[in-house]
Amino acid sequence: MRIGMVGLGRMGANMTTRLLRGGHEVVVYDLDPEAVRKAADGGAVAAASLDDLVDRLDAPRNVWVMVPSGPVTEQTVEQLGDLLAAGDCVVDGGNSRWTDSMRRAQQLAEGEVNLVDAGTSGGVWGLAEGYCLMVGGEPRAVDRLTAIFDTLAPPDGWAHVGPVGSGHYTKMVHNGVEYALMQGYAEGFELLRASEFDLDLHQIAEVWRHGSVVRSWLLDLAASALDKDPGLDSISGYVEDSGEGRWTVEAAIDAAVAAPTIALALFARFSSRQDDAFANRMLAALRNEFGGHAVRARGDQT
Repeated sequence: MRIGMVGLGRMGANMTTRLLRGGHEVVVYDLDPEAVRKAADGGAVAAASLDDLVDRLDAPRNVWVMVPSGPVTEQTVEQLGDLLAAGDCVVDGGNSRWTDSMRRAQQLAEGEVNLVDAGTSGGVWGLAEGYCLMVGGEPRAVDRLTAIFDTLAPPDGWAHVGPVGSGHYTKMVHNGVEYALMQGYAEGFELLRASEFDLDLHQIAEVWRHGSVVRSWLLDLAASALDKDPGLDSISGYVEDSGEGRWTVEAAIDAAVAAPTIALALFARFSSRQDDAFANRMLAALRNEFGGHAVRARGDQT
Protein backbone atom coordinates (compact mmCIF):
# COMPACT_ATOMS: atom_id res chain seq x y z
CA MET A 1 0.00 0.00 0.00
CA ARG A 2 1.24 3.54 -0.75
CA ILE A 3 0.89 6.17 1.99
CA GLY A 4 2.27 9.63 2.66
CA MET A 5 4.16 10.40 5.89
CA VAL A 6 4.42 14.02 6.98
CA GLY A 7 6.88 14.54 9.82
CA LEU A 8 10.10 12.58 10.20
CA GLY A 9 11.02 13.12 13.81
CA ARG A 10 11.87 10.18 16.08
CA MET A 11 8.40 8.68 15.74
CA GLY A 12 7.66 9.50 12.11
CA ALA A 13 11.05 8.31 10.85
CA ASN A 14 10.81 5.01 12.72
CA MET A 15 7.24 4.45 11.60
CA THR A 16 8.34 5.05 8.01
CA THR A 17 11.07 2.43 8.41
CA ARG A 18 8.63 -0.09 9.89
CA LEU A 19 6.19 0.48 7.04
CA LEU A 20 8.93 0.05 4.45
CA ARG A 21 10.03 -3.17 6.10
CA GLY A 22 6.42 -4.32 5.92
CA GLY A 23 6.40 -3.92 2.15
CA HIS A 24 4.54 -0.59 1.89
CA GLU A 25 5.51 2.35 -0.28
CA VAL A 26 5.97 5.54 1.75
CA VAL A 27 6.17 9.05 0.30
CA VAL A 28 7.80 11.31 2.90
CA TYR A 29 7.99 15.03 3.62
CA ASP A 30 9.56 17.04 6.41
CA LEU A 31 10.70 20.64 6.79
CA ASP A 32 14.20 19.26 7.37
CA PRO A 33 15.66 18.18 3.99
CA GLU A 34 18.22 15.99 5.77
CA ALA A 35 15.45 13.95 7.42
CA VAL A 36 13.85 13.46 4.00
CA ARG A 37 17.20 12.40 2.52
CA LYS A 38 17.77 9.81 5.25
CA ALA A 39 14.28 8.36 4.73
CA ALA A 40 14.87 8.23 0.98
CA ASP A 41 18.17 6.44 1.55
CA GLY A 42 16.14 3.83 3.45
CA GLY A 43 13.77 3.28 0.55
CA ALA A 44 11.12 5.98 0.93
CA VAL A 45 10.03 8.30 -1.89
CA ALA A 46 11.14 11.87 -1.19
CA ALA A 47 8.75 14.78 -1.63
CA ALA A 48 9.83 18.41 -1.77
CA SER A 49 6.60 19.84 -0.34
CA LEU A 50 3.12 18.87 0.77
CA ASP A 51 1.89 19.56 -2.76
CA ASP A 52 4.54 17.25 -4.15
CA LEU A 53 3.68 14.54 -1.61
CA VAL A 54 0.00 14.62 -2.55
CA ASP A 55 0.85 14.53 -6.26
CA ARG A 56 2.91 11.36 -5.72
CA LEU A 57 -0.02 9.47 -4.16
CA ASP A 58 -2.74 7.62 -6.04
CA ALA A 59 -6.41 8.29 -5.26
CA PRO A 60 -7.87 7.62 -2.83
CA ARG A 61 -4.90 9.16 -1.02
CA ASN A 62 -3.89 8.44 2.58
CA VAL A 63 -1.58 10.84 4.40
CA TRP A 64 -0.27 10.15 7.92
CA VAL A 65 0.60 13.31 9.87
CA MET A 66 3.21 12.84 12.61
CA VAL A 67 4.09 16.35 13.71
CA PRO A 68 3.92 18.13 17.10
CA SER A 69 0.43 18.79 18.43
CA GLY A 70 -0.94 22.31 18.39
CA PRO A 71 -0.33 24.96 15.71
CA VAL A 72 1.93 22.74 13.56
CA THR A 73 -0.72 20.02 13.29
CA GLU A 74 -3.40 22.66 12.73
CA GLN A 75 -1.50 24.21 9.82
CA THR A 76 -0.55 20.86 8.29
CA VAL A 77 -4.08 19.45 8.35
CA GLU A 78 -5.48 22.72 6.98
CA GLN A 79 -3.01 22.68 4.08
CA LEU A 80 -3.76 19.04 3.33
CA GLY A 81 -7.46 19.83 3.33
CA ASP A 82 -6.85 22.28 0.49
CA LEU A 83 -4.75 19.77 -1.47
CA LEU A 84 -6.72 16.54 -1.05
CA ALA A 85 -9.92 15.51 -2.79
CA ALA A 86 -13.14 13.72 -1.94
CA GLY A 87 -12.49 10.21 -0.64
CA ASP A 88 -8.96 10.97 0.58
CA CYS A 89 -7.94 10.52 4.22
CA VAL A 90 -5.72 12.29 6.74
CA VAL A 91 -4.45 10.26 9.70
CA ASP A 92 -3.35 12.32 12.71
CA GLY A 93 -1.00 10.08 14.69
CA GLY A 94 0.22 12.81 17.04
CA ASN A 95 -0.99 13.74 20.50
CA SER A 96 -3.73 16.14 19.47
CA ARG A 97 -6.49 17.10 21.87
CA TRP A 98 -9.56 15.05 20.98
CA THR A 99 -11.79 18.10 20.66
CA ASP A 100 -9.39 19.55 18.08
CA SER A 101 -9.55 16.29 16.12
CA MET A 102 -13.35 16.40 16.07
CA ARG A 103 -13.30 20.02 14.85
CA ARG A 104 -10.71 19.27 12.17
CA ALA A 105 -12.73 16.28 11.00
CA GLN A 106 -15.77 18.51 10.51
CA GLN A 107 -13.70 21.00 8.52
CA LEU A 108 -12.22 18.30 6.27
CA ALA A 109 -15.66 16.75 5.78
CA GLU A 110 -16.74 19.89 3.91
CA GLY A 111 -14.48 18.65 1.11
CA GLU A 112 -15.47 15.01 1.71
CA VAL A 113 -12.00 14.26 3.11
CA ASN A 114 -11.87 11.87 6.08
CA LEU A 115 -9.85 12.34 9.25
CA VAL A 116 -8.76 9.36 11.33
CA ASP A 117 -7.26 10.06 14.75
CA ALA A 118 -4.73 7.41 15.71
CA GLY A 119 -3.46 7.75 19.26
CA THR A 120 0.03 6.25 19.08
CA SER A 121 2.09 4.77 21.91
CA GLY A 122 5.46 3.08 21.65
CA GLY A 123 8.09 5.80 21.68
CA VAL A 124 11.56 5.02 20.40
CA TRP A 125 10.94 1.30 20.97
CA GLY A 126 8.10 1.22 18.46
CA LEU A 127 10.35 0.46 15.49
CA ALA A 128 11.33 -2.92 16.94
CA GLU A 129 8.36 -3.70 19.18
CA GLY A 130 5.52 -2.12 17.25
CA TYR A 131 3.16 0.72 18.15
CA CYS A 132 -0.02 0.51 20.18
CA LEU A 133 -2.65 2.33 18.12
CA MET A 134 -5.98 3.62 19.40
CA VAL A 135 -7.93 4.55 16.28
CA GLY A 136 -10.99 6.75 15.89
CA GLY A 137 -12.85 7.46 12.67
CA GLU A 138 -15.47 6.43 10.16
CA PRO A 139 -15.48 2.64 9.66
CA ARG A 140 -14.85 2.82 5.90
CA ALA A 141 -11.82 5.09 6.33
CA VAL A 142 -10.40 2.91 9.10
CA ASP A 143 -11.00 -0.31 7.18
CA ARG A 144 -9.06 1.07 4.23
CA LEU A 145 -6.04 1.58 6.47
CA THR A 146 -6.12 -1.87 8.10
CA ALA A 147 -2.95 -3.03 6.32
CA ILE A 148 -1.08 0.03 7.61
CA PHE A 149 -2.26 -0.49 11.19
CA ASP A 150 -1.43 -4.19 11.03
CA THR A 151 2.13 -3.37 10.00
CA LEU A 152 2.73 -0.63 12.55
CA ALA A 153 1.23 -2.48 15.53
CA PRO A 154 2.28 -5.76 17.15
CA PRO A 155 -0.31 -8.58 17.11
CA ASP A 156 -3.52 -7.35 18.80
CA GLY A 157 -1.85 -3.96 19.23
CA TRP A 158 -4.42 -1.75 17.54
CA ALA A 159 -8.15 -1.24 17.83
CA HIS A 160 -10.85 0.86 16.21
CA VAL A 161 -12.18 2.34 19.45
CA GLY A 162 -14.96 4.56 18.06
CA PRO A 163 -15.77 7.68 16.02
CA VAL A 164 -13.45 10.57 15.30
CA GLY A 165 -11.99 11.95 18.53
CA SER A 166 -12.20 8.69 20.43
CA GLY A 167 -8.70 7.64 19.39
CA HIS A 168 -7.04 10.73 20.82
CA TYR A 169 -9.33 10.70 23.87
CA THR A 170 -8.28 7.12 24.62
CA LYS A 171 -4.61 7.99 24.12
CA MET A 172 -5.00 10.97 26.46
CA VAL A 173 -6.35 8.77 29.25
CA HIS A 174 -3.61 6.23 28.47
CA ASN A 175 -1.04 8.96 29.10
CA GLY A 176 -2.77 10.01 32.31
CA VAL A 177 -2.51 6.44 33.58
CA GLU A 178 1.14 6.47 32.50
CA TYR A 179 1.73 9.56 34.66
CA ALA A 180 0.29 7.77 37.70
CA LEU A 181 2.26 4.55 37.11
CA MET A 182 5.52 6.43 36.65
CA GLN A 183 4.92 8.46 39.80
CA GLY A 184 4.22 5.29 41.79
CA TYR A 185 7.51 3.74 40.69
CA ALA A 186 9.37 7.01 41.34
CA GLU A 187 8.06 7.30 44.90
CA GLY A 188 8.66 3.62 45.64
CA PHE A 189 12.29 3.73 44.55
CA GLU A 190 12.79 7.00 46.44
CA LEU A 191 11.57 5.24 49.61
CA LEU A 192 13.87 2.29 48.97
CA ARG A 193 16.80 4.65 48.50
CA ALA A 194 16.00 6.50 51.73
CA SER A 195 15.86 3.33 53.86
CA GLU A 196 18.38 2.43 56.57
CA PHE A 197 19.52 -0.47 54.37
CA ASP A 198 22.09 -0.25 51.63
CA LEU A 199 19.70 -1.51 48.97
CA ASP A 200 20.71 -2.25 45.39
CA LEU A 201 17.89 -0.56 43.48
CA HIS A 202 18.80 -2.21 40.20
CA GLN A 203 18.70 -5.63 41.84
CA ILE A 204 15.27 -4.89 43.31
CA ALA A 205 13.94 -3.62 39.98
CA GLU A 206 15.19 -6.80 38.32
CA VAL A 207 13.60 -9.15 40.86
CA TRP A 208 10.30 -7.25 40.69
CA ARG A 209 10.29 -7.87 36.94
CA HIS A 210 9.87 -11.61 37.51
CA GLY A 211 6.57 -12.77 38.97
CA SER A 212 5.74 -9.56 40.86
CA VAL A 213 2.28 -8.03 40.56
CA VAL A 214 3.93 -4.66 39.81
CA ARG A 215 5.90 -5.93 36.82
CA SER A 216 5.45 -3.92 33.63
CA TRP A 217 7.32 -2.47 30.68
CA LEU A 218 7.84 0.73 32.66
CA LEU A 219 9.53 -1.36 35.35
CA ASP A 220 11.71 -2.95 32.65
CA LEU A 221 12.76 0.57 31.64
CA ALA A 222 13.41 1.51 35.28
CA ALA A 223 15.70 -1.51 35.63
CA SER A 224 17.50 -0.48 32.44
CA ALA A 225 18.00 3.09 33.69
CA LEU A 226 19.30 1.91 37.08
CA ASP A 227 21.68 -0.50 35.39
CA LYS A 228 23.21 2.34 33.38
CA ASP A 229 23.30 4.84 36.25
CA PRO A 230 22.54 3.28 39.70
CA GLY A 231 22.16 6.64 41.43
CA LEU A 232 20.67 8.44 38.41
CA ASP A 233 23.36 11.02 39.11
CA SER A 234 23.60 12.12 35.48
CA ILE A 235 19.93 13.12 35.27
CA SER A 236 18.24 16.27 36.51
CA GLY A 237 15.04 15.89 38.52
CA TYR A 238 13.23 18.40 36.29
CA VAL A 239 10.24 16.60 34.72
CA GLU A 240 8.33 18.03 31.76
CA ASP A 241 4.75 17.25 30.75
CA SER A 242 3.56 17.22 27.17
CA GLY A 243 -0.06 18.23 27.74
CA GLU A 244 -2.01 14.97 27.87
CA GLY A 245 -1.84 14.78 31.67
CA ARG A 246 -3.37 18.24 31.96
CA TRP A 247 -6.11 17.34 29.48
CA THR A 248 -6.85 14.13 31.40
CA VAL A 249 -7.33 16.06 34.65
CA GLU A 250 -9.49 18.64 32.88
CA ALA A 251 -11.63 15.85 31.38
CA ALA A 252 -11.99 14.24 34.80
CA ILE A 253 -13.19 17.54 36.24
CA ASP A 254 -15.66 18.04 33.38
CA ALA A 255 -17.03 14.50 33.84
CA ALA A 256 -17.00 14.72 37.67
CA VAL A 257 -14.79 11.62 37.78
CA ALA A 258 -12.46 11.33 40.76
CA ALA A 259 -8.90 10.93 39.44
CA PRO A 260 -6.72 12.01 42.38
CA THR A 261 -3.76 9.78 41.55
CA ILE A 262 -3.40 11.13 38.02
CA ALA A 263 -3.92 14.70 39.24
CA LEU A 264 -1.26 14.38 41.95
CA ALA A 265 1.16 12.81 39.49
CA LEU A 266 0.72 15.85 37.25
CA PHE A 267 1.24 18.25 40.16
CA ALA A 268 4.38 16.32 41.18
CA ARG A 269 5.82 17.13 37.76
CA PHE A 270 5.08 20.80 38.30
CA SER A 271 6.79 20.63 41.70
CA SER A 272 9.89 19.07 40.16
CA ARG A 273 10.60 22.29 38.27
CA GLN A 274 10.89 24.49 41.33
CA ASP A 275 14.18 24.75 43.16
CA ASP A 276 13.68 26.28 46.60
CA ALA A 277 9.97 26.73 45.85
CA PHE A 278 8.26 29.74 47.41
CA ALA A 279 5.41 27.52 48.63
CA ASN A 280 7.86 25.43 50.67
CA ARG A 281 9.46 28.56 52.11
CA MET A 282 5.98 29.73 53.09
CA LEU A 283 5.36 26.40 54.87
CA ALA A 284 8.59 26.77 56.84
CA ALA A 285 7.74 30.38 57.71
CA LEU A 286 4.27 29.45 58.96
CA ARG A 287 5.67 26.65 61.16
CA ASN A 288 8.09 29.15 62.63
CA GLU A 289 5.39 31.76 63.20
CA PHE A 290 2.86 29.57 64.98
CA GLY A 291 5.15 27.11 66.73
CA GLY A 292 8.57 28.61 66.86
CA HIS A 293 9.93 25.76 64.76
CA ALA A 294 13.46 26.32 63.49
CA VAL A 295 14.00 27.45 59.92
CA ARG A 296 17.06 27.13 57.71
CA ALA A 297 18.68 30.00 55.93
CA ARG A 298 18.46 29.85 52.14
CA GLY A 299 21.37 27.89 50.72
CA ASP A 300 21.88 25.95 53.97
CA GLN A 301 21.19 22.28 53.19
CA THR A 302 22.75 20.91 56.40
